[in-house]
Amino acid sequence: MKNIQNYVLGNWSNGDGQELIATDAITGEGIGIVSSAGLDYEAILEFGRQKGGRALRKMTFQERGRMLKALALYLTEIKGQFYETSYRTGATKIDSWVDIEGGIGNLFANASLRRQFPDLPYYVDGAHAPLSKNGTFIGHHIMVPKRGVAIHINAFNFPIWGMLEKIAVNLMAGVPAVVKPAESTSFLTEHMVREIITSGILPEGSLQLVSGLGRGIIDHVQTGDTVTFTGSAATGKKLQALPHIIDRSVAFNLEADSLNASVLGPDVEPGMPEFDLFVKEVQREITTKAGQKCTAVRRIMVPENKMEAVQEALTARLAKTVIGDPRADGVRMGSLASKLQVGRLHENIERLKKSQELVLGGNQEFDVVGAELSKGAFATPTLFRNSDPFKNTDVHDIECFGPVSTLMPYKDLEQAVELANMGKGSLVSSIVTADDKIGREFAVEAAHMHGRVLVLNSKCAKESTGHGSPMPLLTHGGPGRAGGGEEMGGKRGVLHYLQRTAIQGHPDTITEITQVYQPGASRPEAEKHVFRQHFEELTIGDTVYTHRHTVTDADIASFAQVSGDNFYAHVDATSLEGTIFEGKVAHGYYILSKAAGMFVDPRKGPVLLNYGLDECRFTKPVYPGMTIGVKFTVKEKIDQEKKSEDDIAKGIVRFAVDVYDETGETVALATILTMVRKLDQE
Repeated sequence: MKNIQNYVLGNWSNGDGQELIATDAITGEGIGIVSSAGLDYEAILEFGRQKGGRALRKMTFQERGRMLKALALYLTEIKGQFYETSYRTGATKIDSWVDIEGGIGNLFANASLRRQFPDLPYYVDGAHAPLSKNGTFIGHHIMVPKRGVAIHINAFNFPIWGMLEKIAVNLMAGVPAVVKPAESTSFLTEHMVREIITSGILPEGSLQLVSGLGRGIIDHVQTGDTVTFTGSAATGKKLQALPHIIDRSVAFNLEADSLNASVLGPDVEPGMPEFDLFVKEVQREITTKAGQKCTAVRRIMVPENKMEAVQEALTARLAKTVIGDPRADGVRMGSLASKLQVGRLHENIERLKKSQELVLGGNQEFDVVGAELSKGAFATPTLFRNSDPFKNTDVHDIECFGPVSTLMPYKDLEQAVELANMGKGSLVSSIVTADDKIGREFAVEAAHMHGRVLVLNSKCAKESTGHGSPMPLLTHGGPGRAGGGEEMGGKRGVLHYLQRTAIQGHPDTITEITQVYQPGASRPEAEKHVFRQHFEELTIGDTVYTHRHTVTDADIASFAQVSGDNFYAHVDATSLEGTIFEGKVAHGYYILSKAAGMFVDPRKGPVLLNYGLDECRFTKPVYPGMTIGVKFTVKEKIDQEKKSEDDIAKGIVRFAVDVYDETGETVALATILTMVRKLDQE
């Protein structure tokens, strides 16, 4: 029998002895020996910090983003091979799609975040803070990669997605990872890690794999390290409370299984599209991944006068579920991940039977297709009914981690929210309603106890990702029982792996540190017009000082005619009584347009196009007779990759536009975004 290996210290290796034999969840056959015994975790973590961390920190956010994109493209090309391995975890093709392609999708999504970060190894956070009367002393914040390693302890149910959704974030931040999947399904994680290492896309040391039990993996964590744990709340809280985790201020993110709820809105009647949507969505959540999802619907809240209708429709759909080998025709639900999970599931089913009525399933004898029931880790969809969920409260405490859920009634929406919140914190709650006001009330009242709220109706159903699907650009986590952690979340997720530090100094100093022009910093006049310079030649702070223009009544009238903007303040001096204006005022957009005419060098040159405007403000009225000039300053530079061999090599340059009057006061501010050609394209 082969070994399911570890990848540590730059090599593939076996652990000492045998901690577990990973088995095929469908056939019960042994797949490989799993062990991480004997691994030197202190050396492994230090290897990640020194080897992987150093390499990642040298890369800019743009380079890290392109690295993730390259990895995602590589894995997409070979994704078919992972499906064959995934079947052995008990997953159907649809289950595997969520795990495999959902995981790769996380890489793509995080790669795209590079556009929200500077072309630096660190992040400049927010705006400057004025700290002195004359502007010679200011403050700012930067966020630098933590000089530690991310240790990801993952659950068994998503061997690929669970890894990729986490490492995509820490790699984007410039932090290396050590991944410890659940040993029972680690053979699938190992398969993907082998391909990632073979690709050579990631720097050595940025990803290590511990396939076995990993005992001792967090014994040597240090300040700057991050531990993420996905699994049972009880285990997670024990780890989180370890003295050395607390003493060394090690960041710990806990994402625990929770008693997620789905609510049928009080407005929904049988025959409405939303009624069918609700039944279909709940049925899908019970059977997808055989219910082994941290986001699965465990509690179903229904208006008390709709209980019979929902029970009848839901049991009819669940009864049609074909269970068996995911590769067999007609099979819609595979198995649990292991026999151990089957045993735990039935223990909890028996506990729930004591306080509520069993409506469907719960038995250990049923038909399977293409497999033998006794050899595989199979379970059947099970539905309970709890007619008094405020009295019989086991359902709000006991989780069956499998295809099991409980139907319960509520009197009004306030009571539905109360029931949903009795789960003591969840990863997700959903409501199906055709009334947006009901959706709003539920979302606002329930949000404090749920990490995500889905409001589903017929208008969004076709494109909805569903109750159970966390998305990479939104936060995933939840309060209370769900662990109080937060993963993914787009840019927010990346910031978890960065250390925010306040910096103080002269605007010139802060400009140098942030590589973004700061108000009050020096503005040396550019030796040649900035529109005549290539991307590499431009220097932050270099400024074009334009000629000046005196605004006239004719300018204002002409702009009103051309633009069609005849707002009274620009064209009717008799209508200004009671306003803040002293007379007819120039259009703000005229001032900006005139400024463009003043700062633009019209000849063909390195500037390819002007494609945007940010942070535009009109700060002082401009009246006829006032004279304006422009300070046009190189504010920030962001490199841009070529999309193809034929693409023009270029970068993004942000220019600060400061329009001022004859007194020197600023009348308008804006940031202009341009694409600028690089030198090698001339």
